[in-house]
Amino acid sequence: MNAVLSAPPSCISDPSTFCSQVFAVTHNEWLAGSTGWLVTKPLRIILILVIAFIVRYLTRRLIDRVTRLPSTGGKLPALLRPLRERAPDMLGPAVLERRLQRAKTIGSVLKSVSSLLIYGTAFCLVVGELGYDLAPLIASAGVVGVALGFGAQNLVKDFLSGIFMMIEDQYGVGDIVDVGEASGTVEAVGLRITTLRDLQGTVWYVRNGEVLRVGNSSQGFAVAVVDVPVGYSADVDLATTVLGEAATRAVQSEALSAHVLEQPEMLGVEKVTPESIQLRLTVKVRPGKQWAVQRALRGQLMGALEEAGFEPPLGRYLSAPSADK
Repeated sequence: MNAVLSAPPSCISDPSTFCSQVFAVTHNEWLAGSTGWLVTKPLRIILILVIAFIVRYLTRRLIDRVTRLPSTGGKLPALLRPLRERAPDMLGPAVLERRLQRAKTIGSVLKSVSSLLIYGTAFCLVVGELGYDLAPLIASAGVVGVALGFGAQNLVKDFLSGIFMMIEDQYGVGDIVDVGEASGTVEAVGLRITTLRDLQGTVWYVRNGEVLRVGNSSQGFAVAVVDVPVGYSADVDLATTVLGEAATRAVQSEALSAHVLEQPEMLGVEKVTPESIQLRLTVKVRPGKQWAVQRALRGQLMGALEEAGFEPPLGRYLSAPSADK
């Protein structure tokens, strides 16, 4: 029994092993037999960690490179070029901010995922070097992951919704959106929260996972809709002609021509109410400019009707009592 216990390690007889080289230098059988734990395994673990750090560093540098905005021209980052973009150019500086924020957010997700994969792989390799069986560890990690998933399902839902929203470019900084519970101008977009500011200046924080539908007024084009009331005694055909000519002159002015995409379209009678007849006119404009164009057109069209001799609705009835007096 003692002879078996005191038998030298078999590795010292193989000159190609590190164990044999250590024994040749130290002439210590225990130290030579323990070379694997004292030298080889630590060196392998250090090599795994060094490679993991280098791969992570290079991966993050690559992500930073493809998410960086070009220095000239305001073009898309390389990462966003294969993806669809709906940001209107009329947003001006907000487009650059939106592209930069979108690229940074997607880049942040890619960095987190890559770090998790690289460090996770390195951890499994290190545990394997230490001689532990990975199967029970992986099973335990799966159970913990399921438990965390159930406990933080709202957070995961917000996170995944934010990722898909960023990839699909449903909205971004500078857009005017309606998300159901709140509407306003988008000030910031994150993976969990979208920040809106409404017309009253109130800031709304909306969880991405709670957004079921989005109405975006800043994509493609918008339509300015103007309803002008006239009295029952008015000549509708003449009023339609006057409004159409006035709208054409208005959109050609310096104040509105930059916002208008097509000539106005006079649709005619839209609604008949107990007080008046409403005539509707529409103009295709740049996204986000429909409200400004509507206000400008409404004032000029009402002025054109007055110049043409049309009385405002109920004007005759409102002035009748004073005439009797």
